[in-house]
Amino acid sequence: MNKTIRRTSVFVLLLVLALLGRATWVQAYEGKALADDKKNRRKTIAQYAQPLGNIVVAGSPVTGSKKTEGTDLEYRRTYTDGELYAAVTGYSSQAYGATQLEGIYSDVLDGTDDRLKNPLDAVTRKQQQPGTVVTTIDPDVQKAAYRALGDTKGAAVAVDPATGRILAMVSTPSYDPSKISGTSDGDVWKALTTDEDKPLVNRALRQPLPPGSTFKLVVAAAALEDGLYGSVDTATKSPDPYTLPNTRTVLKNENASAPCENATIRTALRYSCNNVFAKMAADLGQDKVRAMAEKFGFNDAELDVPVRAYASVYPSGMDQAQTALTGIGQFDVTATPLQMAMVSAAIANDGLLAAPHMVSEVVDSDGDPLTTFKDGDSERIVSSSTAEQLRSAMRTVVEEGTGTNAAVSGAEVGGKTGTAQHGENNSKTPYAWFTSYAKDPSTGKQVAVAVLIEDSGAARSEVSGNGLAAPVAQKMMAAALK
Repeated sequence: MNKTIRRTSVFVLLLVLALLGRATWVQAYEGKALADDKKNRRKTIAQYAQPLGNIVVAGSPVTGSKKTEGTDLEYRRTYTDGELYAAVTGYSSQAYGATQLEGIYSDVLDGTDDRLKNPLDAVTRKQQQPGTVVTTIDPDVQKAAYRALGDTKGAAVAVDPATGRILAMVSTPSYDPSKISGTSDGDVWKALTTDEDKPLVNRALRQPLPPGSTFKLVVAAAALEDGLYGSVDTATKSPDPYTLPNTRTVLKNENASAPCENATIRTALRYSCNNVFAKMAADLGQDKVRAMAEKFGFNDAELDVPVRAYASVYPSGMDQAQTALTGIGQFDVTATPLQMAMVSAAIANDGLLAAPHMVSEVVDSDGDPLTTFKDGDSERIVSSSTAEQLRSAMRTVVEEGTGTNAAVSGAEVGGKTGTAQHGENNSKTPYAWFTSYAKDPSTGKQVAVAVLIEDSGAARSEVSGNGLAAPVAQKMMAAALK
């Protein structure tokens, strides 16, 4: 062999080795990344090559699949009562991806999750039958919340205090995920994404807002646990009017004639006395209030139910006046409806907070579990005594105070109203809140609820937790206990 041929042969051999090395690298190390790349058309084709698995509510699927025509994506997602369950399911769109449960469990629902494959399928890469996501949602409670919220901008969450099961999660205005599940839904998508009311935002989980006076429950819990006051019927040291520490700012009460001077915690919750809880927060100090708030779930940036909830925030680095304002759920305190439902749930459950979750299990096509979520995985937040006293005071709010619209016939109901300032110098319509629990003594059923009315269209003077949010909570609690 002459020198030229030999050199050419060596060069060609090196090229072949380089190609083999590159192919091996792509297959062994970059294959999964390329397969999962959202720009990879083959992944989308595979995802919609067969009917998707379903998301189930009370034994019945609230999702489905429809055969398509004129596209290489053979099936598209459909939804039963799409607007009712949008805050639970999210959407699965051929053009815009997937959110909520649709996004978290997309591999299970499209049959590509490795847990669905047997060893032979793993080698042949055969796509298996998809799995199913089983939720904890109670359709009666979900419908009650959705109908009661109606045309308002708001959200509602219901939780079983003993198990942590989320029984309802609604955000309004809602949307129908079926209308954006294909590839030619650009006009609908544009309308949804440019709508000032943000229908695609899950307000129940992902829009923390000032909780107003509902946060007074957290401050009261901190005061009782710390021993600042011995019981909910001990007189507090609370001047009325109350001037914020080191300022000339006088904090007013909504009801000027309410007996708020040196009021007990029971009376202060009943009349929602700002002076009592502002001074209480200042007396405790921000560290103690924050510690209690964090026990209930505030400042948790990794709260998964399994959808990730935005953190509800209790701030730090405040002066005394700012700390006092946090005592009434203002300054930089924010909370989601889920978070305020968790507060009531822990109080209802004798001081134990069960981890909230809205999926009970994920199963394969044969019904065998892939993932199971435990009920009642709980943590003690406050003592049994503190929880009992707070329940007693919350019952006074519903029976004799600012929360009378939440009463459910034949049930033990306790709650707390809230009206939170909105806009610079409170220039915009306030937010209306209500958080509560209810128990049926004859059946043992119980539920904890939180409702936020962000905007109802009502005049500013008509905005109140009892007037707008409590009736929604009442309907949800009645549905949960029946």
